[in-house]
Amino acid sequence: MSVGGGGGTRPPRVESSPPMSPLPFDPIEEAGRQWRAHWGTASAPPMMAVTSIMRAQQILLARLNETLAPYALSFPRYEALMLLYLSRRGSLPLGKMGARLQVHPASVTNLIDGLEKLGYATRAPHPSDRRTTLATITADGRAVAAEATEALNAMRFGTEPLARQDLAATTEVLRRLRGGAGDFPLADD
Repeated sequence: MSVGGGGGTRPPRVESSPPMSPLPFDPIEEAGRQWRAHWGTASAPPMMAVTSIMRAQQILLARLNETLAPYALSFPRYEALMLLYLSRRGSLPLGKMGARLQVHPASVTNLIDGLEKLGYATRAPHPSDRRTTLATITADGRAVAAEATEALNAMRFGTEPLARQDLAATTEVLRRLRGGAGDFPLADD
């Protein structure tokens, strides 16, 4: 299947940066040792957890973007495209997309601009609310969303070597953090 805006060819492949050489030690563990020495035992676990999450985000984003590069998608563009793909009508108001993606309205505009340039989405005024703009997935966008999702599923969204139970535990721990930050209401336990 060809992807892209009507030309029948794939977008150019975007090269990722070369992999870094592994360090002979765990830098987060070393930072934890330093933290304990300077600020006490209680301060190290939060710093180590946050630093680990941030490094994991870098690793995952690099893996995901490399997998999505043949479709000219970044992971944020993929998320926006999937919101449209999974919506009942294949279209959503830009404001609703921003709320669901939890990003600033300007970010949604930039994401849809990029998807429009690729021929994966269009935007148009809402038929009954002049203040609202709708983004709509195109046929090419649907094809790319399906193909890109197959590629991401095949590489387990970059989560190797974590096992299913590791992923479930990670999701639950981070769910509590997200709920506590006000992303959604936490159920009373």
